[in-house]
Amino acid sequence: MRVKKIEAIIKPHRLEDAKAARTGPGVRGRALSDVRGYGRQKGHPEQYRGAEHSIDLLPKATIEVVVAAGAVDAVVLALGRAARTGEIGDGIVVSPLDSVVRIRTGEEGEAAVS
Repeated sequence: MRVKKIEAIIKPHRLEDAKAARTGPGVRGRALSDVRGYGRQKGHPEQYRGAEHSIDLLPKATIEVVVAAGAVDAVVLALGRAARTGEIGDGIVVSPLDSVVRIRTGEEGEAAVS
């Protein structure tokens, strides 16, 4: 089975552009989540009523797409172009999947994602 999961972690203000991006053939759907986290930027300090507070977890958006292996490059390129800000804190992860099943039809593997 040659199916991959693409997970893009981006800034929330780039979500609409990333959703609108034409990510290529074979992309039938996606999951979107609001998440909080940090990477290299490790949060930032903020002032509130004269006291400094450390904001460790920053708001992010995650887009998850499951595609046949042959569509990965096109999807990563389209998501990267749409979500790019030039700042640190965003990334795309591609992972292999052992199994994919479309519950309604029982289709498995590439048939389940096409």
